[in-house]
Amino acid sequence: MRRVGIFGWGVVAPKSRNIEAFEKNLASSESWLSPFNGFGPDNFLVGNPDFEFADYKPWIDARFPATRYAQLEKKMGMPTKMAIGSFIQALGQNPGLEQELQALGARSHVYVGTGLGDLPTIHDITLNLHRAQRRWDRFWASPERNGTLRRWLETREPLPGLPAEPSTVDEAERDVAEESWWHFWAGQSPELREYLAEQKEIEGLGVQQGGNVEAAKLAVIKEKRTRNQRLQKKWGAPEPPWNAVPSEILWNIHNTPASQISMMGKITGMTFAPVAACSSFGYGLKLALDAINSGDAKAVVLGMTDPPPHPLTVGGFYNARVVSADGAVSKPLTQLRGTHVAGGSVVWILGDLEHFTAKGFKPLGMEPLTVGVTADADHIITPSKEGPTVAIHEALRKAGVEPSEIGSWDLHATATPGDYLEVETLRAVLPETVLVTARKGTFGHGMGAGGGWELTAQYLGYARGQVFPTPLAEEELNKDIGRVHPRYVFDKAVATPQGCAGKLSMGVGGINACVISRPWR
Repeated sequence: MRRVGIFGWGVVAPKSRNIEAFEKNLASSESWLSPFNGFGPDNFLVGNPDFEFADYKPWIDARFPATRYAQLEKKMGMPTKMAIGSFIQALGQNPGLEQELQALGARSHVYVGTGLGDLPTIHDITLNLHRAQRRWDRFWASPERNGTLRRWLETREPLPGLPAEPSTVDEAERDVAEESWWHFWAGQSPELREYLAEQKEIEGLGVQQGGNVEAAKLAVIKEKRTRNQRLQKKWGAPEPPWNAVPSEILWNIHNTPASQISMMGKITGMTFAPVAACSSFGYGLKLALDAINSGDAKAVVLGMTDPPPHPLTVGGFYNARVVSADGAVSKPLTQLRGTHVAGGSVVWILGDLEHFTAKGFKPLGMEPLTVGVTADADHIITPSKEGPTVAIHEALRKAGVEPSEIGSWDLHATATPGDYLEVETLRAVLPETVLVTARKGTFGHGMGAGGGWELTAQYLGYARGQVFPTPLAEEELNKDIGRVHPRYVFDKAVATPQGCAGKLSMGVGGINACVISRPWR
């Protein structure tokens, strides 16, 4: 087995614009959560990432044409921008790391995923499309632009599939009824069919054979644009709904953060996005360790990135009954009221220890030994006992570590009733001497990035010789949980115990990842 080290890391998190701020904030037991108010006034707390893409403009401008930063700023959503920022931070811990990643060619990989994808960008584009479709249908459903409707209004004979007239529908449902009515009649409009026939002829223009193909392509694009503008003017029509969907919807799919990092770093090896819900970082770490151990890679840029909290995610988590909504910090291991949605990113640069140290690079934090992964194959939200238990046993076995050798353990702990089950599962494997932490009361629950934040906090603490405090006061500990296991890190730092450290993540869909790490010797 090859040994693997972390040679760079970067973080964007609530109250933490970079890895330095993240480490500094961990020394305090205060929560980093803040009010949401994404629905207008509400009772939700969230983890809003502290991030300014402009912080990275000098780095980008030094390596790319002046237009590159503007392109990224305009076309990329926040998950991609935050991932780029974390990657640039990660290059800063070891001088020469950027050049080494490039020199490794195909043996330098990029695995950067997401738990949620760029939902805010998709939401905004979808909303604009909905509005454009509504305007479009309303235009062609108007009697003066719809001969079929004019004739029907004279007789009002029953028609197959005809929706209820909006005026006959309850006011609370009238907007939906209007859309159904307009969409039906737009589909009957002979004038719209005439418009589409003209538009079809315009879009049928193509590049002719012979000559400069690139110049001809640009000429055709220009001609199509001119003719389409004339068509719109002729009919007085609103912009067609297909023109309301910008290309940004393609530039912000799940693999975009990984692809942009490969372009920013000029990294030419395998590049893709691992996605495993709340266990994403652990799964990505397993893939990275496997790639380096097999010799397929000498280095892997590993990361996860999630959008800032959004009404879609907050509302969705709330209606899955896993989010707290009383305006107060819900701490794991206490009243079990629910978690808090958070956004941000985390990127690690992992490398073959022998290769990188021989070149003078210094490893950070702790040594990741192995990751045990399993699926519950049981329930979409509620974790099983068997799945996480097998993941823990697998991780210990592959690491060659006995349960008695584990000094500390970081829980997935979401401040839901699942915390009790998780502690029970832990104690079925590990002794009562293990020191336990739970950090989602600090920075909230980043679906993909959260596991990476928790591991980074664990590694930073061990490098300092201490386990950072959590927001949990000793008297707040849930008594039932306290009876299952006695040792926790509360609101004061604790010296790092002897032995290895463990970290469990349990993802939506019953996907588990258990990471075993040890201090550098």
